Amino acid sequence: MYSLEFVRPMTVTMLALLLIHGGKPVAADTANKEATGPAVGETAKDFQLATPGGKKVSLSEQLKKGPVVLLVLRGYPGYQCPICTRQVGQFISNAARLKAAKASVVMVYPGPAKDLEKRADEFIRDQSLPENFYFLVDPDYKFTNAYHLRWDAKRETAYPSTFVIGTDGKIKYAKISKTHGNRASAKEVLQELGK
Repeated sequence: MYSLEFVRPMTVTMLALLLIHGGKPVAADTANKEATGPAVGETAKDFQLATPGGKKVSLSEQLKKGPVVLLVLRGYPGYQCPICTRQVGQFISNAARLKAAKASVVMVYPGPAKDLEKRADEFIRDQSLPENFYFLVDPDYKFTNAYHLRWDAKRETAYPSTFVIGTDGKIKYAKISKTHGNRASAKEVLQELGK
């Protein structure tokens, strides 16, 4: 029997990747992206999603108006997430300050395509969205997968995440939570927008 001190560090990393991914081999780059999502300094991938009513919104068009605050919510993992509701409410209550910073707030609600618009309508029903807020659905996790934010576990959808994307398309701030809590606050985002 060999002790781990004699195993090359790369071998330990590969063993860890195999354990994390249920014994399925994965490329190190893929595993890293799945674990981290987009990072500060990277260029945000353009995307186009629709509101529950069908209005198309793209990141590139929003960036022409100013910076974009991108909130990735949990969608409907069998219930409406109360922490998502609280986070969205906090951002809405800071709408005037976000607008003064010329920022658009794009909220992405991921989930299986079946009943997604119905669930999204339920989530946003009691909210009055300010003019610089966009609530978009992500059917079948196309955006979530492209951004490597899919939380692929039972009763999970996406890692709750917040990004500030500058008009140059670069990510200026990123916070990806690996739990339901530990989300970015509106205060943190406003501080970043004020830089």
